Amino acid sequence: MPSPLPIFSSLDLLDDRSHPRGPAANMAADEALLLSVLRPTLRVYSWSEPAVSFGYFIPAADARAVAGPSQPIVRRWTGGGIVSHGTDFTWSLIVPRSHPAASLNPPLSYATFHKALATVLLSSGIAVTQVPPDAPVPTTGCCLDFPAPGDLLSPNGRKIAGAGQRRSRHGLLHQGTLNGVPLPDDFPSRLAAALAAECRTFPADAFPFSLCADLTARYQSPDWLGKR
Repeated sequence: MPSPLPIFSSLDLLDDRSHPRGPAANMAADEALLLSVLRPTLRVYSWSEPAVSFGYFIPAADARAVAGPSQPIVRRWTGGGIVSHGTDFTWSLIVPRSHPAASLNPPLSYATFHKALATVLLSSGIAVTQVPPDAPVPTTGCCLDFPAPGDLLSPNGRKIAGAGQRRSRHGLLHQGTLNGVPLPDDFPSRLAAALAAECRTFPADAFPFSLCADLTARYQSPDWLGKR
């Protein structure tokens, strides 16, 4: 079962929605934060143009079939399926290796983080249910078409929230999407409060701009996009 909330004693909230980034830059920002932050960090962000992201192990051709010939696609560093971005609420949770939550097994951390998301949705008047842990795990396809254990569903069974995760020696990166439900303006701060007992605004001077720029070039490269 998911751990009791809140998960963190303290957390930094980076509301990055007023600075829309392109697909590669958004993926680079998440990874750059994983490489640099010392505190659990919640980043919520927006997109400079509609785009499709796809999990690390999915062929680029599958993502291109969803995006069409002109919409940009980007390979995520995390797993998961194919996600259309532009109107969704996109969020990432970065957990440094020093925090115990970074060591939770993948199904438990996934379900726990989504439990916090469900708590905020329910308190906002949005009915959701969580996919049980014994549900089958999808292997490919559009993320919002195939619910995975721990995902969130609307009352009619439509998947509205999914995510991908990746672990490294630096910690845990959880990249999530929430789609198709109206959200209050203060939803990011509500989510932060559900995740942590104490929240602060991410220090503006702590954002790793140089590292983000270097990683953006990698996410834009044909080698990264087409890797198998």
